Amino acid sequence: MLDDSLKLILEEASETMDKALEHLRGELTTIRAGRASPAMLEQVKVDYYGTLTPLNQMASVGAPQPDLIVIQPWDASALQEIEKAIMSSNMGFNPSNDGSVIRIPVPPLSEERRKDLVKTARARGEDAKIAVRNIRRHAKDDIKTTQESENLQEDMRFEAEEKLQELTDKHVEKIDAYLDRKEAEIMEV
Repeated sequence: MLDDSLKLILEEASETMDKALEHLRGELTTIRAGRASPAMLEQVKVDYYGTLTPLNQMASVGAPQPDLIVIQPWDASALQEIEKAIMSSNMGFNPSNDGSVIRIPVPPLSEERRKDLVKTARARGEDAKIAVRNIRRHAKDDIKTTQESENLQEDMRFEAEEKLQELTDKHVEKIDAYLDRKEAEIMEV
């Protein structure tokens, strides 16, 4: 039976690992997988009256076709700035502005580009795994410190460390599953 303070450390570690997974999931949605998606532009920030504003907070972004993204700004005076932000985002998009809407044609991905995107996804996945391992390391240190300061039995510490390792393994498996799904999505023609 674990002490309450050790359970609390494990719960905090689990919550923080879940946040690392959520962050990875958000990162993976921005990686393009063949068809146009509004999520591809989530990271774009527009200089709107001197403030960097996320694109989705100043325009409706939609993908009516698999090869087209349409941006309808709520303030027509922001069209030029939105276009500039998309061009400077280094995503390889060439937006066209007709005075009221911005259309972005999304070209099909080449095999080489798909492989680059898979590498990018894998790198982000590895960053998430490193984050999970760092969380484990900090939690393990906390468990040891708590065991020593509260004079708990060593068996409790070992049990808590085992549970921590199980948590870590479970989160790393989820990361791998996300990456495998994303890779299949990217490589699908």
